[in-house]
Amino acid sequence: MSAHPARRSVQPLTYAAVAICGVVLMAALLYWGVLHTRPATAQDYPIQGFDVSHHQQQIDWHRISPEKYRFVYLKATEGGDFKDRKFQDNWLAAHEQGFLVGAYHFYRLCRNGQVQAQNFIDSVPKQANSLPPVIDLEYDSNCINTYTREQLLHEIGVMHDALQQHYGKQPIFYISRNFYNIVLVNQFPQVPLWVREYQGKPALSGNPDWLFWQYSNRGQIPGIATPVDLNAFYGDEQDWQQFLKANQIVEPSKNSVDTTP
Repeated sequence: MSAHPARRSVQPLTYAAVAICGVVLMAALLYWGVLHTRPATAQDYPIQGFDVSHHQQQIDWHRISPEKYRFVYLKATEGGDFKDRKFQDNWLAAHEQGFLVGAYHFYRLCRNGQVQAQNFIDSVPKQANSLPPVIDLEYDSNCINTYTREQLLHEIGVMHDALQQHYGKQPIFYISRNFYNIVLVNQFPQVPLWVREYQGKPALSGNPDWLFWQYSNRGQIPGIATPVDLNAFYGDEQDWQQFLKANQIVEPSKNSVDTTP
């Protein structure tokens, strides 16, 4: 008879312990799931690509899969007269291998925009199925004091407008965080951004949307002997197809691509 009260007193304690454990577990899940959500990484974005210049030397394009790397950008020009010596070879080979290809221009802050635009136009074919042209905007210690900020923005706008008119596509600005925050913030809101950021997801002043993210300059790709810049497109497959459609681009048929190992 005396044992029954003892057993009755254990049950409430057991239920209380289970309840406490449940509360603690739920709190832990909320803490780590909400307050400590894993930040997005470049690998979370399925559309991956890379960019190259003459610095990558001779590229064996047949060893690179356009199914893994959905886009590639090639350096074409720099300033008012420099032309990348590997551009034409890379342009032809990348197209033949079935890549979606675009070209970029390294903008010199001490040259006027019209001269630089003409250098690019003289070098890069006008092909309907090519990716939009890119203007690479970075600090140049040799030129930074040539123009005021207002003058520099004007010259950048001149090149932007010339490329848009010639190629019929909205150009893209490749930028570093510092250049954007100091020079471009709140300017050219219609221009898509390609952000160089190796320390985490792009974070720019005013939180503008970005289109491409260059997340590494140390990528390793079979067929390329030197480190490569790796890039991610902001969005999923549907977003990518919408981007291509907006630029009147048709992705090459994968069945026609030579992927010789």
